[in-house]
Formats: sequence, C-alpha cells, structure tokens
Amino acid sequence: MGLLSFFKDAGEKLLGHKPAEVAAAPNVEELQNQAADAIKAYVGTQGIDTSGLTLAFDATKSEVTVSGEAPDQATREKIILCCGNVKDVASVNSDNLKPDVDESQWYTVVSGDNLSKISKEYYGDANKYNAIFEANKPMLKSPDLIYPGQMLRIPPQ
Repeated sequence: MGLLSFFKDAGEKLLGHKPAEVAAAPNVEELQNQAADAIKAYVGTQGIDTSGLTLAFDATKSEVTVSGEAPDQATREKIILCCGNVKDVASVNSDNLKPDVDESQWYTVVSGDNLSKISKEYYGDANKYNAIFEANKPMLKSPDLIYPGQMLRIPPQ
C-alpha cells in the first residue's frame, strides 16, 4: 500500500503542537516521540491491539510511519485510518505493516456526503451503506457522523 495521503487539517486533535512548531523546537525528537505515542494510544482506544506496532512521527513531513504486524487486512486498514485521521497528519507510510493485501478502496469525505451516497457510488446501492459503516467501526460511532476530510475504508462487496 505504501504512502497514503490525508487532509492534515481534519481529524482527531491529539497533537499538542503543530508539526512546524515541532520541527523548529530544540527538543524535536522528544516532541516527535510524544506525538507518535499519542497516535499509538489513540489507535489503542479504538479497540485495536497496539502491542505489535511501532509508530514514528516526522514533523517535517507531517507523516506517520507505522510498522509491525496486524492480525488481518481489515485491522491493518483500520490502523492506517486511525493514524491518518489525526489532525496535522498529512500522510501515513505503511510499507512495513503486514499483511499487505490491499483489498479495500479508500474514499475521502467531502461536504454533502453521507454513507448512503458513498454506498451508491461504490456499490450501486444506497442501502449497502452499513457495509461501509461496519468497515470503519469503531472510528465511526454512527452512520450519520462523518466529516469532510475524513478518509473511509470501502470494503469489497
């Protein structure tokens, strides 16, 4: 899968400093480690076991690098989404996160979207929105709570 881009101004507000502030700070490495720890903790709050994961944050690129092993492809994709749907993260490098089967498609929410509309676009049936909702739980708490800039996993039919 490699490098996946995200809207860095959308998502969970976990980082205490903007990446540019981190990159210019005298203790850059410490702040980047704190950011990586915060993102890893957030992944864990979504019910995903993070014990086999290593995360790094590069403030100069606003990039998270995640490596290790996920139990399956669906969990792998949720890990990538959790990392990328954090405010101030512009990309996620997942080259070293296994397994890498890349079954799903990815969709970035725009203003006016809802899961039914997205389902109609990808599956030809607006009533299959629940497949998208289930594929993105627990990051999505309700099918009605999506926001512009958020990236969603669209599983195969």
